[in-house]
Amino acid sequence: MKTALTIAGSDSSGGAGIQADIKTMLANGVYAMSAITAVTAQNTTGVTGVYPVTAECLAQQMDAVFTDIVPDAVKIGMVGNEEMIQVIIDKLIQYHAKHVVLDPVMVATSGSRLLATSATSLLLHKLAPLAEIITPNIPEAQILSGREIRSQKDMEEAAKRIYDMCGCAVLCKGGHAISDANDYLFEGTGGHWYHGTRIENPNTHGTGCTLSSAIAAYLAKGCELSQAIAEAKAYLTGAIGDGLNLGQGSGPVNHGYRIPCDRECW
Repeated sequence: MKTALTIAGSDSSGGAGIQADIKTMLANGVYAMSAITAVTAQNTTGVTGVYPVTAECLAQQMDAVFTDIVPDAVKIGMVGNEEMIQVIIDKLIQYHAKHVVLDPVMVATSGSRLLATSATSLLLHKLAPLAEIITPNIPEAQILSGREIRSQKDMEEAAKRIYDMCGCAVLCKGGHAISDANDYLFEGTGGHWYHGTRIENPNTHGTGCTLSSAIAAYLAKGCELSQAIAEAKAYLTGAIGDGLNLGQGSGPVNHGYRIPCDRECW
């Protein structure tokens, strides 16, 4: 059985972070492992607390995984600060990690800042070059590219600019667009659009974690990048379509997103 490691924060509500990553990886047929960067207190309405682990703790978690069950792919989500990013960089290089998928988690769906502003440059210029692909959503792509995104043309230009800075493939996700759910992949020699159907479902908490984890799962299983993205996008579309409204919070939108599991994988 192929294996994948998620390096990310914990979500106490189970809808995002390592909980979503592990569910996604298992549902897509790979054995999932984790290295936790932070414990968060959050539910379907927002994040109320973020408690980073120490850099030493993160390093030991990664050592424990790579020296025993070597991952066939690595997904990186919430990293928090420069010290955490540097640990991840050092360990990815030390263990020659392959098929690295970087989801640049900067701001939660609820608006909570999850990446220190000072850490953005290190993530873009030092961590991203070690990845096979980086998967920013539109708000993240705007931060990374330094340009506003209002159209598909803007998405293309932002993806190219990010690629020029980090040198890895860029999947600019269109889920935050007003009228579509189309994603744009730029790999340096050209680009490709992955067209999707927008599903009217407010339960979208953790969709970015789910997509990047699914991409990592398919890369671990030997798929080429373009196929891995297509398979992951199809999986996410089904997950959003089947999403359950489990939240009981008082917020304006209940992001009670949960991931359906394919019984054939168990």
